[in-house]
Amino acid sequence: MQIQLNGKPHTIADGTTVAGLVEELNLQGRRIAMEINGEIQPRSGYQERHLEDGDRVEIVHAIGGG
Repeated sequence: MQIQLNGKPHTIADGTTVAGLVEELNLQGRRIAMEINGEIQPRSGYQERHLEDGDRVEIVHAIGGG
């Protein structure tokens, strides 16, 4: 199945959840924000939300500074 991940094609397995994508990308425990098809995805829904073919996923990392 193909999704767009930060503007680039990315292949994932059928039935992949948002949590599964986070794990695949080794982003567990990091401060990230995710948008799917233009809508913010709350972290509380990562386990339940299944990705679909053609979904547009944007992930940004929070970076501290001073």
